[in-house]
Amino acid sequence: MSGRGLNQNVEDLLKASGVDSTNGGGLEEFRQFQEYHSYFKIIVFNGLSLDRVMFSRNSISDKKFYLLYDFESEHYNLITNIKAVMAKR
Repeated sequence: MSGRGLNQNVEDLLKASGVDSTNGGGLEEFRQFQEYHSYFKIIVFNGLSLDRVMFSRNSISDKKFYLLYDFESEHYNLITNIKAVMAKR
């Protein structure tokens, strides 16, 4: 990663895909990001079960972002270890 920092790199990816994250983001922004950056696959779960997928687009990429949606805070949390999270339930 460059000296600019992770936040700036994320902002660059969002800007390139045309996603406006000024007011946060949701499934439509994920769809837009996924279409532009097809070398990533975004999978969003709405619970700690592999069958509770609320967003997933077709992608042949091995690079995956797993997110867990928290309905109370309306926030998406990055899952860094999918096996550990699913084992926790």
